[in-house]
Amino acid sequence: MEEYVVLVNSKDDVLGLMEKQQAHINGLLHRAFSVFLFNDKGEMLLQKRASAKYHSPNQWTNAVCSHPRNGETYIDGAKRRLKEELGIETALSEKFNFIYKADVGCGLWEHELDYVFTGKYNEDFHLNKNEVEEVRYISMQNLDQEIAQHPEQFTEWFKIILEEYKHNF
Repeated sequence: MEEYVVLVNSKDDVLGLMEKQQAHINGLLHRAFSVFLFNDKGEMLLQKRASAKYHSPNQWTNAVCSHPRNGETYIDGAKRRLKEELGIETALSEKFNFIYKADVGCGLWEHELDYVFTGKYNEDFHLNKNEVEEVRYISMQNLDQEIAQHPEQFTEWFKIILEEYKHNF
């Protein structure tokens, strides 16, 4: 089944729909969301993308990052993907939004108006292995060290969104 993204301008006005991979090839601005989950210790949840993903396979990234469907709100899309990828439900809070563009390799670009949500989660996961290889929690200090030592192990967009998150909090 083809997936479509919602193309927008910088004011989030809808311009149309485009097949997801084509939008990533063309580097066109589209709607997206990112979820940062934390446990009671303040550690951030990371997911390792499945090896079958068409870009950035086997790289670590935030809990969930994806695209709302046409007619779906950002938060509803984020909750849907938490269920689809991690098999969980939890309350989310919108923190900020911003636009970024990142070269993710293989001639593909992430150019997104990204709404960032946060939440807490301390229970078990039911991973969709087509999407997620594994998950782990990490302290912000250890995360910064890992990214500095092995930036290639993390998705390009996560590194950008993480820096934006730190500037907003």
